Amino acid sequence: MHICTHMYTQIGQNLLIFAVATAIFMANISFYLDTRRTKNGAPSVMKIVIYHNRERALVSTSCKITPEQWDDEKKQVINCDDSVKFNTILQGTKNQIESLVRWLEYEKKIDQMSANDIKNMFEAQFEPEKRARITKKVITFEDRYLKFSDTKTPSTKRLYTVTYNRMLEFCKERNIRFSSLTFEDITRDWLASFDLFLSVHSPSKNARNIHFRNIRAVFNDAIDDEITTFYPFRKFKIRNVATRKRNLKVEDLRTLFNYPVEKCNKGYLDIFKLMFMLIGINTVDLANLKEIKDGRVDFYRAKTHRLYSIKVEPEALEIIERYKGKDWLVDILDRYKDHKDYTKHINMALKKIGPVTRSGLGGKKTFDPLFPDISTYWARHSWATIAASLDIPKDTIAHALGHGNNTITDIYIDFDQNKVDEANRRVLDWVLYGKK
Repeated sequence: MHICTHMYTQIGQNLLIFAVATAIFMANISFYLDTRRTKNGAPSVMKIVIYHNRERALVSTSCKITPEQWDDEKKQVINCDDSVKFNTILQGTKNQIESLVRWLEYEKKIDQMSANDIKNMFEAQFEPEKRARITKKVITFEDRYLKFSDTKTPSTKRLYTVTYNRMLEFCKERNIRFSSLTFEDITRDWLASFDLFLSVHSPSKNARNIHFRNIRAVFNDAIDDEITTFYPFRKFKIRNVATRKRNLKVEDLRTLFNYPVEKCNKGYLDIFKLMFMLIGINTVDLANLKEIKDGRVDFYRAKTHRLYSIKVEPEALEIIERYKGKDWLVDILDRYKDHKDYTKHINMALKKIGPVTRSGLGGKKTFDPLFPDISTYWARHSWATIAASLDIPKDTIAHALGHGNNTITDIYIDFDQNKVDEANRRVLDWVLYGKK
């Protein structure tokens, strides 16, 4: 009989509450010295017997004694060096099982259970080493989640791993065994509580929604494979919140591009310019570029794995030559551990660009940033916004950003790359030289 494993933790928290005094149990609990497989005179394992619904189940203990060391009338171990220890173990185990039975009676679950069901539930709650054997037959949410994430690309799998770690933290804080949760345990209330937990360190609703989309994808996959029919997302909706545009107006871009930055930040500003000139290329893609071929950089975008081709304009080539790498087109990975490390540094530098004042004997710097929220993503958003302001068709902008629909039409119709090249040239002419 299937027993929802989410009750395990609840049991431990509520046993004392439901342990009311009563002499009559629907299930009877007693002691039993199992001598069936021991030789004469050898110690035997003392077990707890659960009688219920005309069935019995035996729960083994760590106590081993001979028949002479058991007082059946007083129900205790005697004439043994470990008498106190064994009696504590036996009485404690018996009390735990009796409290479990009382809790099951209170929850009105015991009528439908067998003696073996009660034994399994007890061992899962109070004997963790036996937990794996008990829950092995049940497909848990964790098992399915990990298997599903293993089918993803490395970059996508990393996102699923972050969600997995957050769920572990959430369950640990609430003393819940995440490994025991079934799909039916991930209810709307569970999701709402998880959202509240995430909001402490992630106030952005859209950022939290990434975790819920990952969880929902696992549910959809499990439903497709007929693992479950349970679906909490019918009532728990994932709604994005409109975000402030992450782009600079053309006047702001000109101010930024021509700002007399400190020497230590000049390289970061130049790379930001380069990203803009390469149609908002992402840091990871820029860092991994190897060469310019026939005046273009061709690469598979890390995020979408789609082939991408950008014409290198003279202004972009000038910056590339200035920061040429040993093994890469630009020297990002020659100087930094990885693209993430570089992204952290460039974003910090961009946020400091603006008037700087010094004070005190040490000349402490005080920054008055022009754009305190700027990041490398702004290059991409700004390019798209400015392209739209120049009445460049949406289809051209979409293809320039790699946002094709990947439909059958996209596959069979080779979009005219010249349109993208012309669009980029128009954007650069307008931003750099004021020419429309």
